[in-house]
Amino acid sequence: MKKIIALITILSLILMCTGCKAPEPKQVTPTTKSEVCTIGLSFDSFVIERWTRDRDVFVSTANELGAEVNVQSAGGDVAMQISQIKYFMEINVDAIVIITADAVALADVLKEAKGKGIPVICYDRLVIDAGADLYISFDNEAVGKLMAQAICDNVPDGGKIVEIMGPETDYNVDQVMRGFDSVCDEHNMNITLKYNCDNWKPELAYDFVNEHFDQISTADAIMCGNDALAGEAIHALAERGYAGSIYVTGQDGDLEACQRLVEGTQLVTVYKPVEKLARLAAEYAVKLATGESLGETEKFYDGTQDIPYIAIEPYGVTRENLDEVIIDSGFHLKEEIYINN
Repeated sequence: MKKIIALITILSLILMCTGCKAPEPKQVTPTTKSEVCTIGLSFDSFVIERWTRDRDVFVSTANELGAEVNVQSAGGDVAMQISQIKYFMEINVDAIVIITADAVALADVLKEAKGKGIPVICYDRLVIDAGADLYISFDNEAVGKLMAQAICDNVPDGGKIVEIMGPETDYNVDQVMRGFDSVCDEHNMNITLKYNCDNWKPELAYDFVNEHFDQISTADAIMCGNDALAGEAIHALAERGYAGSIYVTGQDGDLEACQRLVEGTQLVTVYKPVEKLARLAAEYAVKLATGESLGETEKFYDGTQDIPYIAIEPYGVTRENLDEVIIDSGFHLKEEIYINN
């Protein structure tokens, strides 16, 4: 773990995009081959609620474009995910799309796949040093900034914040925290506790709040790395009568998070239009699988080289703009969000 932390620290210093936000990607319509192409899609796990939505949109889009998708889930097991990628190589898929369980450990097997002529896409999460043919994700630093700004809009400068994040093996965590801490630093916020939840297990957030409640009870806000962690942190606060008295953030726009916005127990969720991400990823996967060029993209330094990069804009959602952003977009239905009101 120390090795991973050190590597991420180094990459934080040398990380290079183009210096500006990637432009809104245009939808592409790849030309399909006469025979059906096959895409191997490997998920870290389905612990996070949004992944089923990503899967469904990706598969349906790829199918519409004439591709078949072999979906695998590693259940958070790195060795299992490596074996799944090797299986994709054995059956000679035309492209591999990976939602990685580890930012470092999968680099070698992805290089092996590329060596066999199979293009690789890092979906949502980067695999460091893998030389992927495409990294497509959300602007993760912006995600952190949106969460931090929501807190700073409600907490006076110098307030106390607890950070409950995802695993250090997820490079998105580093990116989100870089954005979050940059805004907090501007407001002289004090980070009093930090914790990383292994494999994004929500129950670990619940246990952490209970085990450190004396200190957490004096905090102004809890930054949670996603809505599932936020839900369990709020669960622990609620059992002690503190739900709503300490600001809690999350991301993903989960249904229960939106319900908590209405109830006043969660301050903000960062909505990421996953349908757009999944649709574009499927379209670009088919392009790569059929040997077409991606066209012009931004670049992202993966620790070894610049790779093609597409970043999609996230949106901060509070009680005030919930209907406009979430309901009007069709992400969740009004009757589902307001079911308890």
